[in-house]
Amino acid sequence: MRQATLAELAEHGYQGLTVENVAARSGVHKTTVYRRWTGVEGLIADALELAAEEPWPVPDTGTIEGDLRELARMVRRGMDPTATAFVAAGMQDEAAARALNGFYTARHAQSAVIVRRAVERGELPAGTDAEEVVRATVAPVYYRLFIAHERVEEKDADRAAATALAAARAGVL
Repeated sequence: MRQATLAELAEHGYQGLTVENVAARSGVHKTTVYRRWTGVEGLIADALELAAEEPWPVPDTGTIEGDLRELARMVRRGMDPTATAFVAAGMQDEAAARALNGFYTARHAQSAVIVRRAVERGELPAGTDAEEVVRATVAPVYYRLFIAHERVEEKDADRAAATALAAARAGVL
């Protein structure tokens, strides 16, 4: 069901996602989908909850600068119609919002190893909030994509990483 949901989101976006199309793509009757997931929001929440459990390829370039830059670039490259549909669903449905929060919480926790390694190497001060550095790195990318609806170039991702790194080195984070 998850693959069908993702395929439908990629093809039609959140506004075009229907239980009927997901059911047809999965080869099940729509009443089965309604019974198990109650509607499109349940399908999205389920897909996000499963995605949160998947491993995230955390960069390991050997430096905090390289790791944060690659993390911001990965987020930039990963923003496709499906990601946009997840955010749209989270804005319109409480269950999808909780699942979206869980997804990003898991991703940030997985990525926090970047910062912990940097603290161990002496690149960042002890006591640096690892997940806050990750959030500060990716937040400008999300803002440009989902709030301002701007294109995000590689240089924009690099700037976001450099800004978060400067704040972390200064002890702000």
